[in-house]
Amino acid sequence: MDCTTCTPRTAWELPFLAEPEEVAALRRVLRIHLRIWGLQELTSAVQLCVSELVSNVITHVGPGTPTTLAVSMNGTRLRIEVHDPDPRALPTLVEATDDAETGRGMALVTATTDRWGVQLLADRKVTWCEFATGLYVPDGHGGSSRWASWLEAATTEAAAIDAISDLLHWLRVHGHDPEEALDRAQMRFETELGLVGD
Repeated sequence: MDCTTCTPRTAWELPFLAEPEEVAALRRVLRIHLRIWGLQELTSAVQLCVSELVSNVITHVGPGTPTTLAVSMNGTRLRIEVHDPDPRALPTLVEATDDAETGRGMALVTATTDRWGVQLLADRKVTWCEFATGLYVPDGHGGSSRWASWLEAATTEAAAIDAISDLLHWLRVHGHDPEEALDRAQMRFETELGLVGD
């Protein structure tokens, strides 16, 4: 396959404290990355699963727990991991009754993902789930590469604007000044292009 239209999908991790208000920020960051990676059709399912996995950490390990979200490709599958420091509090699939107010989280994860599991390490547990992407190769596009090139060109600017807007919201929520971040980013951009003298 000619990879002139391939999208690099570099694995990334985001440490955070497991608090209810972090869930919205994580959902926003996921939407940005999935759009940039050309996997926006998975956004709702991925956001739902991450919300459930982080809620499990908050409920069963405790609010404020140092947690990490990791996103990567496992072959042509999108892999989402939530790391927390308690290997004893395991997520379980339970059969919730129709009137139960809790207990459906892992059933939603099971219904939404291709597969999920838990990896126990000496100092933490990793709860992971994977999603089929329709890609032929991990850094490629699904479908015809001619159409993928056209679609990528048509959506790149809109995706970049959406990503910048979402990042500015994320900065504001985390107590940073979005205007200052934009100014600093613009200065770095101009310096890298050689538009600003030393």
